[in-house]
Amino acid sequence: MKILTCNSNRPLAEAISAYLATPLTNASVRRFADMEVFVEIHENVRGEDVFVIQSTSYPANDNLMELLVTLDALKRGSARRATAVIPYYGYARQDRKSGPRTPISAKLVANMITAAGADRVLTLDLHSGQIQGIKERYNSDDLVIVSPDSGGVVRARAVARRLDADLAIIDKRRERAGVSEVMNIIGDVSGRRCILVDDIVDSAGTLCNAAEALKERGAKSVAAYVTHGVFSGGAVARVTASPMEAMVTTDSILATEAVRLAKYIRQLTIAPLIAEAIQRISEERSVSSLFD
Repeated sequence: MKILTCNSNRPLAEAISAYLATPLTNASVRRFADMEVFVEIHENVRGEDVFVIQSTSYPANDNLMELLVTLDALKRGSARRATAVIPYYGYARQDRKSGPRTPISAKLVANMITAAGADRVLTLDLHSGQIQGIKERYNSDDLVIVSPDSGGVVRARAVARRLDADLAIIDKRRERAGVSEVMNIIGDVSGRRCILVDDIVDSAGTLCNAAEALKERGAKSVAAYVTHGVFSGGAVARVTASPMEAMVTTDSILATEAVRLAKYIRQLTIAPLIAEAIQRISEERSVSSLFD
């Protein structure tokens, strides 16, 4: 087994490498003067099982291109199998036609990754690691798990079931991309400790609006557990000014300085979880049992 990283989140790759006691493969992922991506692998990978770690976070297109070129280099280097480890899969939100003449970009990116030479993709959503953190901090009878929109109900229900907690749902109307308005709250949140659960925090508008609505409905406290912290634009300032007492994300995306310095934002590392999944894939063992 070999582990190779591109440039999007080297600290996470180094933590995964340390957990597995497997050094990162010696490779160069750099740019020409016109910003073309160039990859050179300085070790023999013929017949090897290679895992490429690269989140396609900002700048999404540059990081995606790094991943594609690296996979192509491995294919031409006769690697036995190449697994694209993408903790944060950019374009995943564009997974269906949202209107006439719109793309399904998630499928396009998947096709590109396949064409570049990936035999498998390993990515991340909210699972047992984050649930354990909620249990440690909010193990009480007045806990309510809240989905910030109807699309996240299945995720929130799964978390609520594991925690033996009640479920509430925010009914919202989105007028345009990046702008949301809370319309109604389904469920009893008065005097309760509310945990918002979501997959991505981007502009943070949805979560901050939801937190304000929950407090207006009498919630005792509001916190958020989110898998991927994109934090674009003024998201960090928005979270800091919101009624949320805490926002917890993973390190699937390399934290900016603003995120690292933010008082109410905390990151949990996914390195052990990803490392265990990589080990099991390499040894042809069950990955799903990680979440039993």
